[in-house]
Amino acid sequence: MPSTPEVSDQQRQIEDELVQKVRAAFDHTPDPRLKELMQALVLHLHAFIRDVRLTEAEWQQAIDFLTAVGHITTERRQEFVLLSDVLGTSMQTVNVNYEATAEATEATVLGPFFVEGSPEIPLGGDMADGVPGEPCWVEGRVTDMDGNPVPGARLEVWEADEDGMYDVQYDHGQLAGRAHLFTDGQGRYTFWGLTPTPYPIPQDGPVGRLLEHTTRSPMRASHLHFKATAPGLRTLITHIFVEGDDLLDSDSVFGVKESLVKRFERQPVNTATPDGRDLTGRTWSRVRFDIVLPKTS
Repeated sequence: MPSTPEVSDQQRQIEDELVQKVRAAFDHTPDPRLKELMQALVLHLHAFIRDVRLTEAEWQQAIDFLTAVGHITTERRQEFVLLSDVLGTSMQTVNVNYEATAEATEATVLGPFFVEGSPEIPLGGDMADGVPGEPCWVEGRVTDMDGNPVPGARLEVWEADEDGMYDVQYDHGQLAGRAHLFTDGQGRYTFWGLTPTPYPIPQDGPVGRLLEHTTRSPMRASHLHFKATAPGLRTLITHIFVEGDDLLDSDSVFGVKESLVKRFERQPVNTATPDGRDLTGRTWSRVRFDIVLPKTS
């Protein structure tokens, strides 16, 4: 790493005075939380600039990069979320806001491909809706921290197809590979999805170019997304990951947590399915994921 150039006392004083002047500009912010955020941001942002002795050319490159991130962002593609993900900012925000406990299911990143308004499916329904991939039977139970079942909990589920693409990445506009369903009176749920496969995050934009220039892998570990909501309980956003996946230790958005790694048991051809679905001539897998939700604070 290049050595930091020496800074004279006079220069340091000039820089210190600017930091204090910019912080003071927010002194009369009516919202105390906004004031705290902006003044802390000024401190940390200026500290970064001074620490690395940012050049004007580098500052312009940063402005151009963020401009490009904004230009490629649409209602169907959130490049800013992707940038937050690859910097670990999304995951750290999750960590700060969802304190780990021994009993509660751990949270992880939302990712850039969540969509409101997914179709509802019944228990045992197929969220894949024709998306290509190996069928996977997913089952589990939602309980509170005391082990009580949570009936009527809403589960949003979504995932990529076997080619590593989400529905919103295609031009057809059809929602598939995502759905929502509700737990039964005992907090149980079942549905058909796809056996998750690894895929690269979008590489055709500025975030992809950033990873290329820094020789980082764009690959995400195989996963299935969940969002669980129930009255009086903390909303959970999480994934489950595939045990044995080689990418568990190098997930490009740092989303893997050991407790979320699950065994997807592959079933041989012609194995009977739990609900009698005819999968003659095809392999399939099954996984169990029990969800524990804490009370809202």
